[in-house]
Amino acid sequence: MKRLLLVGAGHAHCVALRAFADSPLYGARVTVVSPHDMEIYSAMLPGLVAGHYRRSEAEIDVARLVSNAYAEFVRGEVAALDLSRRTVKLRDGRDIGFELVSLNPGSLVDRSLPGAEHALPARPFGDFYARLGAPRRVAVIGAGAGGAELAMALRWRGAAVTLYSAQPTLPPALAQRVLLALRRLGVDFRPGMAVDAIEPGPVVVAGSSHQEFDLAVLATGAVAPGWPRAAGLATDAQGWVLVDTKLRSLSHPQVFAAGDCATLQDAAHPKSGVYAVRHGEVLAQNLRHAVNDRPLVDYRPQARSLLLLSCGGRTAIAARGGWSAQGWWAWRWKNWIDRRWVRSFSALGHDLS
Repeated sequence: MKRLLLVGAGHAHCVALRAFADSPLYGARVTVVSPHDMEIYSAMLPGLVAGHYRRSEAEIDVARLVSNAYAEFVRGEVAALDLSRRTVKLRDGRDIGFELVSLNPGSLVDRSLPGAEHALPARPFGDFYARLGAPRRVAVIGAGAGGAELAMALRWRGAAVTLYSAQPTLPPALAQRVLLALRRLGVDFRPGMAVDAIEPGPVVVAGSSHQEFDLAVLATGAVAPGWPRAAGLATDAQGWVLVDTKLRSLSHPQVFAAGDCATLQDAAHPKSGVYAVRHGEVLAQNLRHAVNDRPLVDYRPQARSLLLLSCGGRTAIAARGGWSAQGWWAWRWKNWIDRRWVRSFSALGHDLS
């Protein structure tokens, strides 16, 4: 009986666990370690902030999913990975051993900005939502898709919102459509205005501008957790775990990685939930095969992916490749997809809880 450890409960691991619930993974004792037993689904966070969902509608019950997959759930946060001893150390000092390990801890918000401790990071989503409160004046720092969605959601719920953007992060045609949506809602969008620091208050410092807010939200770029590189895993320049087409570490074949924390050698692709879901489908097969010493299958990233970006109210932008459109129909489409996704993890026939 092999010991299989899943670190994190991101999209890829949720998909793999759902597969193990549908068809048990024989030959392995599976343990899942994650800081939270309930996870807010990232695509529904803006709708939750805007008031379109109750929290219970936008959460995945990770502990129940793990139980349904005939696995053991351990609540904890990984502090270090010891590849020679094949153990992970949790922040509370506990050690968990493994023979095979899969990493899907997601990404962190970049906190390198001076004074970042005076802001609320957008991740982890549960912590963000729990600490959000009802601020009247909000600065959102970072205008990628996630930052723009949060800015519009906060504006929809009544806050005065200023969105800072150091540089363009979206394709030009999509960026123009998002700009129009921001303006229609009355978000104070400041493109090309880099934030230099956050001071107590919080006060956002951007060049000669000093503006005080009730809350500053960090929606800056994603960064990798430090412990995979510190463990000696092969990583790219940003610290993401380098994997082959089997989603297996280039340096340590007993390690798999998927989702945001992984970079596919020679076929890097955007770090988004759409790709992470596909990772999970292949990862489930390969973990099953690795446990039973069978040949692994290849992951092949799709050429294009669909983006559905919520715009505060019950309207959304749909984009794929160079095409984009906006309307209520896109929101209904997104709402249907998101609700179906969350329901798919609770509508399992087996429950040990």
